Amino acid sequence: MNKYFEIVPTHLNTAFRHTPFNKIKSAAKIQINFYIRKHYGQKIKKIRVRLRMLKKNRTFVPDFGILCKIVMRDFTLDIYRELLETLQKQGYELISYAEYCRNTDISEYRNTEKRFVILRHDVDAKPWNSLKTAQIEHSLGAKATYYFRVGKESNNPEVIRAIAQLGHEIGYHYEDMALCQGDVVKAYSHFQTWLGYFRQYYAVETVCMHGAPTNKYDGRDLWKVYDYKALGVIGEPYFDTDFSDVLYLTDTGRCWDGYKVSVRDKIPQYQDEWSRRGWTWHTTGELIQTIKDNRLPAHVMMTTHPQRWTNKKNEWGKELFVQNFKNIVKRILILTKK
Repeated sequence: MNKYFEIVPTHLNTAFRHTPFNKIKSAAKIQINFYIRKHYGQKIKKIRVRLRMLKKNRTFVPDFGILCKIVMRDFTLDIYRELLETLQKQGYELISYAEYCRNTDISEYRNTEKRFVILRHDVDAKPWNSLKTAQIEHSLGAKATYYFRVGKESNNPEVIRAIAQLGHEIGYHYEDMALCQGDVVKAYSHFQTWLGYFRQYYAVETVCMHGAPTNKYDGRDLWKVYDYKALGVIGEPYFDTDFSDVLYLTDTGRCWDGYKVSVRDKIPQYQDEWSRRGWTWHTTGELIQTIKDNRLPAHVMMTTHPQRWTNKKNEWGKELFVQNFKNIVKRILILTKK
């Protein structure tokens, strides 16, 4: 049976909600109560848990260590390896996006008997986490694509070189329209500059838009005026992937059904059909079970954000709670746009 735990963030409340603020400040610790659903096969059991907030340097820091000993299962490096190994056991070839673009017209890649998963990584932050996933993929003989942003939170030359040396593809995770405040001319010049920068480390062939959900400018609008293929770029996932043939999976929102809270990282014209066919999952455990049951489509693009995948308990817990907060913000953004 597939056993895993799921935190239910909708049932968060503080034990100090009726306590004066000055007394909270003087407390040694705060406890936050919430529920965890324990899944075991078809059985679901609710477990009540308290998370301690320990006082350090006049601020409260979550003590995730105790909690993670109980619930840490999804979005670890261990389950990421298990996911890739399961795909390989079921006959899926794990390829980079450039490899797909170079072979998309070959009948072999259109044949449903040919199984493949495009491994795409958006390195939004914590680049050293990306090196960890790259090493796992290399040990399994898999190829992947890593898209790096220009900011220091992503752009780490040492990590870029190391990932390229492992045989993976490096690409530019562009957000030039947002960085240039919608000025198309400046954005294109900015794009050219940074494309050249990343080509110092790797012969970049593909690029990919960074969603930037809180910014009003969509990076893809740059290509309403210019043509990236004129710069030697052979592919951009949102333009050059045949999603009528390739299922799109992303861990946006720190889950596999994050399209519900995603502003731009989704394929809306096909999502309803995929949902109708039952091709939606919430946890990695559910996805792995689907692969084992031979119910995953033959052609898939799988996008992950490696900052979410870690075996370090405190880092894992922090990412969990930060992402749940971000999901609330994104839900608000989606509702305000309707």
